[in-house]
Amino acid sequence: MKRYEGFRREILNLPNMITIGRVFLIPPVLMLIDKTDPWRCVLASLLFTVASLLDLIDGWLARRAGLVTVFGKFVDPLADKIMVSAVLIYLVMDDRAPAWLVVLLLTREFYINGLRSLASSENIIIAASAGGKAKTAFQLTGISFLLMHFRYRLPGVEEALDFHRIGLVLLGLSVFVSIKSAVDYTFGFREALAQKNAE
Repeated sequence: MKRYEGFRREILNLPNMITIGRVFLIPPVLMLIDKTDPWRCVLASLLFTVASLLDLIDGWLARRAGLVTVFGKFVDPLADKIMVSAVLIYLVMDDRAPAWLVVLLLTREFYINGLRSLASSENIIIAASAGGKAKTAFQLTGISFLLMHFRYRLPGVEEALDFHRIGLVLLGLSVFVSIKSAVDYTFGFREALAQKNAE
């Protein structure tokens, strides 16, 4: 019974279930990507936005309820990477995003993951920076706009907005911020490693 209680607290808690639920939202988003149907695009964007917002909710719940677990620390960033990578790859396949831009974004993610693993092996914690958070905001918002794809007329706006173009601009900004934050993480790790070796 105690073993089950430990398992339930470590894995089957509400924040982790929300995180896992985000992963299950990815296939419907991918299936709804369609250049011919604006309403399918709107639905795909809404589902992706919900999955992105759930990322904020599960983290807040975990901290508030004291349910920050090893499993949660592992699966939360994994869910983020799967969600973003899968949608970006599908957007490239659908000619909505340039391949070179997506390659830069994914390369940055692999690099930061490797850097974090290296830092962890040296008992150094690389905390999320403002640049990293800005990158995530630009990236998720840009993807949401690219999923919308078409021009839409919003209430109170005379001309229809080109959601595809806006998405590309936001994704381009996320690349710039991504590279800058990667440089910041690298220098931060180098300084922390030098300080550790000097002690």
